[in-house]
This record gives sequence, C-alpha cells and structure tokens, in this order.
Amino acid sequence: ERSGAGRGGSAMDAPSAAGLGGADPQLQRFIEVETQKQRFQQLVHQMTELCWEKCMDKPGPKLDSRAETCFVNCVERFIDTSQFILNRLEQTQKSKSAFSESLSD
Repeated sequence: ERSGAGRGGSAMDAPSAAGLGGADPQLQRFIEVETQKQRFQQLVHQMTELCWEKCMDKPGPKLDSRAETCFVNCVERFIDTSQFILNRLEQTQKSKSAFSESLSD
C-alpha cells in the first residue's frame, strides 16, 4: 500500500505542474525560480553529506590541513561533475529540440 500512496503523491504533483500551461507567466516564472532554488538546496545538501563522509575522520575544534584540502577538492569535483551533467542535459535537450523542429519543417 505504501507504493500506492507514493504514486498518488507524485500523480498529484504532475497534474498541477502540467496544468500551469495556461497560467500567468509571472506565476510560471516564480515557480521556475523556486524549483531552481530547491534543486540548488538539494545539491548543497548532497555535496555537504558526501564531502563530510569522505573528509571528516574525527570532528575536532578546527579543521586540519588534510581535511581542509580534502573538502576543497571534494567540493570542486562535485561542482565540476554537476556542471558537466547539466551541460550534457542542455545539449541533449537542444538536440532534441532541433530534431523536433526539423521534423515539423
């Protein structure tokens, strides 16, 4: 029954997002911005959790140089990876759009 409840929750989300097609452009923009903020917060949370697990052996009153270097490298690699994935998604989306446009011509 849990999976049924989970599907019901996501099914409720999808129609509300799909129903915004005819909504006020300002409302659509607001929702886009809020969604981006939420995604950013999720990325920060993931990055913090991942890098903490990788770099913190034993918490103390201050970071030693090894842990600090580890955190810097971890965050930089996380950002690089996230940026790479976003760029690939954008390229894929653009190529799909270009393909769709060429079909409609």
